Amino acid sequence: MQKFQTPFGKYFRALDKIDGAKRYSKEFGSIMILGLVEEVGEMARAYLAEHGRKKTNLSAQEDETYRQELGDLLLTIIRFARIKKIDLDEILTRSLKKVEKRKTTPKK
Repeated sequence: MQKFQTPFGKYFRALDKIDGAKRYSKEFGSIMILGLVEEVGEMARAYLAEHGRKKTNLSAQEDETYRQELGDLLLTIIRFARIKKIDLDEILTRSLKKVEKRKTTPKK
């Protein structure tokens, strides 16, 4: 079992318990990428159910909510990061710095 000291460590540890000693291959990474695409699609469906073309689709509104789909999306991202040994705290910090820099130094 891996030790994780980042703010995401508790989620990584929970996934260790869920996944056990499952071996991950390059194929599993592809499955995770497809999972991300699926979750983004479900988030879009939830948005459209409330604000877009599916306002009258009551079953879509009941099945998918922003809160539920965002949780699924974040879990998939955390799972991918865990498997690929990506430090989410580090990359989020780096991305925040990029956004801050863009605010002070806009692209030409």
